[in-house]
Amino acid sequence: MAYFSRLMVRTILGALVLAPAAAYGQSSAPAGVQFNGSEDKKAARQIPPRAVPSSAASSRPRRPVRRGRSNLAQAQVTPDPGRVRIQSQDRKGYSRLQGRTVAKPPAPLPAPPSLNVGIRNQMRKFIQSISKFTRRYNQNFGVVTQGGLELLIKRDPVVGTRISPARAYIRSIDGVIKDGLFFGKRVFGEPPPDEILARHLRLMDIAKANGLRVLVVDYGTDPKTADESRRRNKEKGYVSITAPVPLADLNSLPPYPRRPYGENAKSMLSLNNVSNFAYISNSKAFGRADEFALKMHGTNYDLLIVDVYQGRKPLSKQAVATLKYKKLGARRLVYATVDIGTAASFLYYWKANWGEGSPMWIKAPVRDDPDSYHVEFWRPEWQRIIAGDTQSYVYGIIAQGFDGVVLTGVEEAYRFFEGAEQEEEAPGQ
Repeated sequence: MAYFSRLMVRTILGALVLAPAAAYGQSSAPAGVQFNGSEDKKAARQIPPRAVPSSAASSRPRRPVRRGRSNLAQAQVTPDPGRVRIQSQDRKGYSRLQGRTVAKPPAPLPAPPSLNVGIRNQMRKFIQSISKFTRRYNQNFGVVTQGGLELLIKRDPVVGTRISPARAYIRSIDGVIKDGLFFGKRVFGEPPPDEILARHLRLMDIAKANGLRVLVVDYGTDPKTADESRRRNKEKGYVSITAPVPLADLNSLPPYPRRPYGENAKSMLSLNNVSNFAYISNSKAFGRADEFALKMHGTNYDLLIVDVYQGRKPLSKQAVATLKYKKLGARRLVYATVDIGTAASFLYYWKANWGEGSPMWIKAPVRDDPDSYHVEFWRPEWQRIIAGDTQSYVYGIIAQGFDGVVLTGVEEAYRFFEGAEQEEEAPGQ
């Protein structure tokens, strides 16, 4: 009886050991057991190798992966259509954006070390007041600034690299002039450093993007330089000339080309129509005022920029009227220059008792020009001389029949009070 009891216990235990293996489709024989029958060997051959568990495998069954479903760890993430995912970046400043190569955004314009936001804002206000004054007498009177490209942007007083367009100022002017853009005046006829060129181009593109006409005076004496300047400026949408001497000494038309680039028979209604221009700082070399006017009348430039004074006397209304027509008979624009940053001891407004410090707003003489003095341009006394009433400089230009004014001495004025007189802005400025 005890024998049968022990046999029954062994049978039950054996069934308990073999039941899990049978449930998972595995062999009922434990490791090390020899198969005695051919049927057992055949069943063993039908078991897939990966189904044979190792001694370290979990006893829990694996959940089968259904077909048609992807593993989340291997699935590709679809980017949000409202965002751009940067995939890679090379060393040349270009990025790979979802398979496309795009230019890296330009770096912010660093602020000049000597930057004085208040001084520059005073110059903007001065120019805006001049523009407002001219519109009082002629709604179509043009105002162009020479230099002072930094005035086109406003900088955050705390974060100097944070900039925005100076929109009120930009709306008060019609164009800008930059001299020495591609071929400079410091080293005459030579290109400026790449960093300075890039900086000026960014500022001029801001002007162009905001509807201002961009004029360029490059420097050089050979036809190759003139042609290259023309090509590069035309690519940027700028109107250019190549002067053989610095602007302050410019007393003749460019020797090359003999006829202006883009010569045409159209009448000029606004600065935006201009395809070429000529700049004459000193017309005395042409003879009397009437002789100068007739010689200019024999050209087909779209725009003439001249000094209102021809020697000691201003150009007459008749001379200005003659300058307004091309040789082909079409109407052109004639602008006069006026320096708003320095006072000249040879002009009509200068008084006998004036000099450095007398009155207090007259400062040191201009370097290399002892007959001109820096002035505190924000002073009401000086601003009235320039554009305050019917006795002012700008009013006289309007009364003589000019179509517009080119304001010179802008950059030199504010940089003098920033302590950076006559310095070329460095790449980091």
